[in-house]
Amino acid sequence: MSAPDHPAATIGFDDFLKVDIRVGTIVEARPFPEARKPAIKLTIDFGGAIGRKTSSAQITKHYRPEDLPGRQVLAVVNFPPRQIGKFMSQVLTLGVPDEDGEVVLIAPGLAVPDGGRMF
Repeated sequence: MSAPDHPAATIGFDDFLKVDIRVGTIVEARPFPEARKPAIKLTIDFGGAIGRKTSSAQITKHYRPEDLPGRQVLAVVNFPPRQIGKFMSQVLTLGVPDEDGEVVLIAPGLAVPDGGRMF
């Protein structure tokens, strides 16, 4: 997925609040060789009422599955689940492109409690 060069249309604050972005800790990461594009299967713990959710993330350029457990990430937790092959991705793990368009994960700069909502 490539981001447009221009800013998106202006939205109201209430529209922003509809997107539920939370912090969670990766508890498991496995290769996803059956994906059409190289990806890693993640299990992320958001704590509390959200609990553990799965995500397919196209992050193989900068990350290895064995290095991801324990890392905090941000994810959209209120999109509908998406079937990717035989895997159900329940949240959208967030990242930004590097200079080559490869995904770099978004994470808090300091350790924070899992489940915290971005504002």
